[in-house]
Amino acid sequence: DVHVVESGGGLVQAGGSLRLSCVVSGLTFDYYYIAWFRQVPGGERVGVSCIGAENGNTSDADSVKGRVTISKDTAKNTVYVAMDSLKPEDTGMYYCAAGGRPTLRLAEYHYWGQGTQVTVSS
Repeated sequence: DVHVVESGGGLVQAGGSLRLSCVVSGLTFDYYYIAWFRQVPGGERVGVSCIGAENGNTSDADSVKGRVTISKDTAKNTVYVAMDSLKPEDTGMYYCAAGGRPTLRLAEYHYWGQGTQVTVSS
């Protein structure tokens, strides 16, 4: 079975930084795009950033461009997203997901983790 496990969330003050990790098992890691989504209080999941599959190209949502850096370590089957200059509006449950296309559309992602909470205080 495919398992996606996020970690690294927590409480941080505005302007601070955080790095989230996503460990994926049960699939061929380099065949998939890995993306991060943020779930807002109303329940909507909004794309944050994605990476991969083979060449490691990245794509960021407009709301976070310049403030996030997504990377991966193939040897560890792990994707990281480093977030800087955090704002209260960045608050939410962050989910990692694996999919087959270079997009931040929810429908293209098939395997999801349970999420890790990020709270940014003002």
